[in-house]
Amino acid sequence: MDSKASTTATPLLNREKPNNLPSNPKKERDFLNHVEAYLAKRDGVDKLLKISRYATKIILASSALPETLTLTHRLKSFESSVGVSRKAFRLGKFVQDVNGLRNSNFDSNEDLVLSLIAYGGEGLYFFVEQFIWLAKSGLIDSKHSRSLQKISAWAEFIGYVGSISLKFRDLNRISEDEKCLKSSIEIAITRGNKCQEEKERLSILCEKKLMKRLSVVQDAADALMALADIRDGDGPFLGPLSISLAGMLSALISTHKNWVSC
Repeated sequence: MDSKASTTATPLLNREKPNNLPSNPKKERDFLNHVEAYLAKRDGVDKLLKISRYATKIILASSALPETLTLTHRLKSFESSVGVSRKAFRLGKFVQDVNGLRNSNFDSNEDLVLSLIAYGGEGLYFFVEQFIWLAKSGLIDSKHSRSLQKISAWAEFIGYVGSISLKFRDLNRISEDEKCLKSSIEIAITRGNKCQEEKERLSILCEKKLMKRLSVVQDAADALMALADIRDGDGPFLGPLSISLAGMLSALISTHKNWVSC
């Protein structure tokens, strides 16, 4: 599971209230300083590894290279090594979900249930991933790896179901705020009043709405990959190439979100 709406290592959920808007969302920043800040984040490096891994998987799944080619074997080895390396970045990451759940404000019982599903699923996924990494690294008997991977995949999938549901609710709230702001701007314009502040808030809301939509797409792509793990790749749209493309889409969206948040 790679997220979320992570939106810190970006958590699966990024559930700011629509009214809590930053006063200055964009600042000019030196490019190299921005790169340094990005690479200092655990999720920043992790997503670069994810892009590398799924770019390799796409090449292998497309059968663009002959199986007998030496480069093909090297790419398979590289992809496997990067996959194990990425799991090391998840050590202790489940704590962010524990804190995310503790710090959440719930507007309804439905919000509470969905948050428990989302944070609980992702938290369990990250917790189990630690043991999968130990198994793949040789410290734990590899015979446990298969069962751990199934538990991890189910937890990840369930977490994304909760996350997507919550983000759709957030999108509805943002749309309501956006509608109210547009109405206020129209009234102000007809009265001949300046409404620069409202226009700035509307611009921020539109950007926030776009990021939330991208986060939903990312969660859907990651959920598809989790489903492929559950079903061992058996099913429509669960083939190696489809899943590799979904992984690349998720990685690119997550990289963009992490870059913007730096």
